[in-house]
Amino acid sequence: MTPPTPTPDPQSVSTSVTRSAFFIVATVNEDAASRAAVRAWCADVANLARAVGKRVPNGNLSCVVGFSSDAWDRLFGDPRPAELHPFREFGAGERVAVATPGDLLLHIRADQTDLCFELATQLMTRLEGAVTTVDEVHGFRNFDMRAMIGFVDGTENPTGTEADHFTVIGADEDPGFAGGSYVLVQKYLHDMKGWNALSVEAQERVIGRTKLHDIELDESVKPSCSHSSLTTLTDADGEEIKIVRDNMPFGRPGSGEFGTYFIGYARSPAPIEQMLENMFVGRPPGNYDRLLDFSHAVTGSLFFVPSQPLLEALAEREPGAAGTVDTADASPAQPPESEPSAAPGANGSLAIGSLKGAPRYE
Repeated sequence: MTPPTPTPDPQSVSTSVTRSAFFIVATVNEDAASRAAVRAWCADVANLARAVGKRVPNGNLSCVVGFSSDAWDRLFGDPRPAELHPFREFGAGERVAVATPGDLLLHIRADQTDLCFELATQLMTRLEGAVTTVDEVHGFRNFDMRAMIGFVDGTENPTGTEADHFTVIGADEDPGFAGGSYVLVQKYLHDMKGWNALSVEAQERVIGRTKLHDIELDESVKPSCSHSSLTTLTDADGEEIKIVRDNMPFGRPGSGEFGTYFIGYARSPAPIEQMLENMFVGRPPGNYDRLLDFSHAVTGSLFFVPSQPLLEALAEREPGAAGTVDTADASPAQPPESEPSAAPGANGSLAIGSLKGAPRYE
């Protein structure tokens, strides 16, 4: 019997929620020197994280790096991750999941803000002159994991091996990119005056959970337009399809800015995109997420997160180079049999088209 192909070590995708997080989205400058600098930087990320983290061994410092579809083409060329594509907008009018510029994502986490700050400084210093920061958010853990709107966030996150199952690409799915993940980010701003004007009971109907105890409302009273209803997906067997959320509150009270930075990791972007379509368009259309009456998405980007060995090996990759990066842990990429497609099924189920080796949600 042929032993299973080992999956390369992923980046710190499913790390436990920390007390602080920095989110930096940047574009890569157009000149060849900038692209070369970013490629070389890929080999330094892990070393810099280790060096900074060593100063506070129990600080739980980690960093995840992701690349957009356009950035991958300009920096590394073919082959490319099978399901990487530009961010897809959903909705219309004032209720839109907007797409905004972003080639590079840094998701830095730690239990101390100074660790996040130091690592961000070191990483961005190495990229000076090669990238332009288009968005930077410093998030904080709010009491007992509460979102800015006062409800516990991330209750249904998978953990341990279950988290790996839902977030890490397997060796039989997209072989050249096994150990990788997809990550989608959005920055939401909240109308806190409007939200706080609602009664607690009305807020609970919007979210679909109790505010104090974080218990899901009974199906007999939970509205179909509640946030939890529209972001719950199941497969053909009725099993829930999960993602890992590491959302963080942020804000500037003096400026009246209150927000949530949404960040979701999955082994395919399709489940997260289906959640967004359910929220912004509705399931069925028109039955949209009522949380969007008080929350406005101002950014949106999709990135691929390479495995740790592939990230380091990308330092030697250039567009037009034949084959994949040669690492001990990465297998040659195989082209997909057809373009992936996603469509909603009955009862919120999700179907993904015939991509060879990809997870199938019927």
